[in-house]
Amino acid sequence: MGGTARRYTDQSGNRLAMITVSVVVVCMALVVNIKVGALRRKRAFYREKEQALVRLVEEEKQRAEALEQYRIYVQTKEYIEKTAKEKLGLVNPDEILLKPEQQ
Repeated sequence: MGGTARRYTDQSGNRLAMITVSVVVVCMALVVNIKVGALRRKRAFYREKEQALVRLVEEEKQRAEALEQYRIYVQTKEYIEKTAKEKLGLVNPDEILLKPEQQ
């Protein structure tokens, strides 16, 4: 009779251990699944941010090129003459200035 009771407690102990291990494995799987989802969302966020920064870099490169072209233009004789005429009212010595008659 003593052997049967012992076998029963061993089997119930094994069942309890298997259930505990199963619960722990399921909990770990849930935690890993949640973390994987969070990492995927974070990765998508950073990809969008990276694309936005790449676009911004391209825009700034274009802006820098336009500024460089403008810097070169403002050093030309054409720009200097145009500015002198518009802002200072100066004319070249060989130009004739026509003024409208005042009435």
